[in-house]
Amino acid sequence: MQKNWKRILWNITLDLVLTGIALCVFALFHHVLPREQESVGIVIARPTATATESAVKAETEETKNSVPATTDRAKPAETTKPEPTESTRKTIDARPESEKNSYNGSGRGRARTRQTTGNSEKGGSALSDVSGDAETAADSLPMSEKFADKYTETVTETANSYTSPNVSVTVTQKTTSDGRCTYYLADIYLKDITSLRAALANDTYGSGYRAEITDMAALNNALLAVNGDYYGNTTEGVVIRNGVIYRANETDCDVCVIYYDGTMRVIPGSDFSVEDAIEDGAWQAWTFGPALLDSDGNAIARFDSTRRLVSANPRTAIGYYEPGHYCLVVVDGRGESEGMTMQELSQLFASLGCTAAYNLDGGNSSVMVWNGMVVNEPSGGGRASSDAILITEVTE
Repeated sequence: MQKNWKRILWNITLDLVLTGIALCVFALFHHVLPREQESVGIVIARPTATATESAVKAETEETKNSVPATTDRAKPAETTKPEPTESTRKTIDARPESEKNSYNGSGRGRARTRQTTGNSEKGGSALSDVSGDAETAADSLPMSEKFADKYTETVTETANSYTSPNVSVTVTQKTTSDGRCTYYLADIYLKDITSLRAALANDTYGSGYRAEITDMAALNNALLAVNGDYYGNTTEGVVIRNGVIYRANETDCDVCVIYYDGTMRVIPGSDFSVEDAIEDGAWQAWTFGPALLDSDGNAIARFDSTRRLVSANPRTAIGYYEPGHYCLVVVDGRGESEGMTMQELSQLFASLGCTAAYNLDGGNSSVMVWNGMVVNEPSGGGRASSDAILITEVTE
């Protein structure tokens, strides 16, 4: 009888060991080892430009042709770029605290008006309808005609800004008025949406491919880079990068789409349509979320997700004002800076005046690269990711 019990225990132990080995092998091949994924492979054509847009583009080309010969970033010789130093990390915003953003992280500001649903690993959906879908008179203007005062005839760079005939970026380190949280705000103006690009690790669509944000920025000659949605960690949802549909699977997460005309919409995953994406001219699409503002641009009252996801953490998010004007935010956390809750992040974008905003991968992934340097303090030193969001000079 005793021998039988020993044999049974031995068999159970052996089964557990073999099962553990099998699970490790499965995880290794499906989540760790790089492997290409099957891609939808549909290229979304840029909608035909209107006569007005064509005239503006011709005028822009004439201006560009009159600019002196350029260097790596197609930059004219006349620049005011200082030599980068380690102090850039700490001095990216030298203004006194009284002049910094007044958001205090306490939930004050615009009223939080929307109750939400959704409970998935990526935050589910915070919408019951489409966010950022309101049309305004200003939206009738092509983005190439807007914000003329934001650009310069030649490239001008400072420690925290870059302007050219096509791009304007200013990066500012900010601290909430209660001193609890540090975040980095990149205010972005673009004449052409193709300056907002995406990079894939190893330039390959698939699982297990990872690269440092600094490396993806350098390889693509980016002015600014942040982490994306870490699409390679799942097979769920929508992946559109630089006008190519790689994946369009079902998801209960919100999907953020940026179109060739510069508009950005956050759509419940159940409402996403490949046919609409093609017809409307989608340029980028990410699946993470949730949406951070409701369809009226108000902060969201409550996020029905896990406590771990909604509690204070490092964050990366993208905001939208109108076609041609965007922002990227990276929040430090799990250190001297406590990070932001999802509600605080939502309130921040409402206080900035964004009309739509979207949460991207966070935690150790939250990294901002400016002028080739990591300017924030990533949790755990940061981590490599499957993709990045880049701001570049026009490449087409």
